Amino acid sequence: MLRVAVLDDYQEISRHAADWSVLAGRAEPSVFSTPFRGEAEAAAALSDFDAVVAMRERTPFPGSLLARLPKLRLLVSTGMRNAAIDMKAARAQGVTVCGTELLAYPAAEHAWGLILAASLNIPRDAGRMKAGQWQVGPGEALGRGLKGRTIGIVGLGKLGQQVARFATAFGMRVLAWSRNLTDEQAAAHGARRVGKDELLAVSDIVTLHVVLNEGTRGLIGAREIGLMKRDALLVNTSRGPCVDEAALIEGLRTGRIGGAAVDVYDTEPLPPEHALRRMPNAVLTPHTGYATQDNMALCYRQAVEDIAAYLDGTPLRVLIG
Repeated sequence: MLRVAVLDDYQEISRHAADWSVLAGRAEPSVFSTPFRGEAEAAAALSDFDAVVAMRERTPFPGSLLARLPKLRLLVSTGMRNAAIDMKAARAQGVTVCGTELLAYPAAEHAWGLILAASLNIPRDAGRMKAGQWQVGPGEALGRGLKGRTIGIVGLGKLGQQVARFATAFGMRVLAWSRNLTDEQAAAHGARRVGKDELLAVSDIVTLHVVLNEGTRGLIGAREIGLMKRDALLVNTSRGPCVDEAALIEGLRTGRIGGAAVDVYDTEPLPPEHALRRMPNAVLTPHTGYATQDNMALCYRQAVEDIAAYLDGTPLRVLIG
């Protein structure tokens, strides 16, 4: 019997989102709905498991943790890319790593939800209504419409392209920058390619849609924030470390930029006392850009498929094997 740990199922939906009965008599799932408090706790909890289903990058699997899990034979990651898994260490240890498909549109839709919420002050005004109040008074900012404004998309890949299409529908001017982006590629998605500094300087909204690697870590820091308009909105739904968190907090605190809309953080879950939580000009969501019913159903269904295929000796969607 394969013992399977299903990690970071915060909403405890994994058992309902997929049919685990197909694994009856072959694999036994155990669900963990709260995050581990560090590597030592993760090692202790997972030491007797043969397989792990990791929800995206919520729990990191560096080589040091993998070395403390000698029974681990299969690691399934939701999504086909997981920067939190040391793939070299997994290969050296003989661990098969498989992935699942992941719908792209929920993350693009979430980015636009954040853009609309921050631009139109929806969280503030919704809070006032719940508190029995009405419209804001003198001296408080009104929302700003999107039509005719400029959005700068950093990373015009699969997600960035969807964001560009939404922006066009809103009647916005679309700029884009990626290291290898061409004029023709940008134009194909209704955008104009510009340099990164120009994009930062002229955009009313800057939104990031890049993968986290050594080239994108700290991509937006104090220098880049200093180039932005003072009333600009910075949106990050990629990965927390793509933006220098300290520089972002300072920019928000001093009014160097108008606001931020953020779904991803250096440390997740975001600590209750974190400074970002106290920024009135920041709209925050708890890394839920991809966590829709459709996506969770797809991920867990394919995780079950991956486990069954592994037991059959024909692994699916293999990242390392």
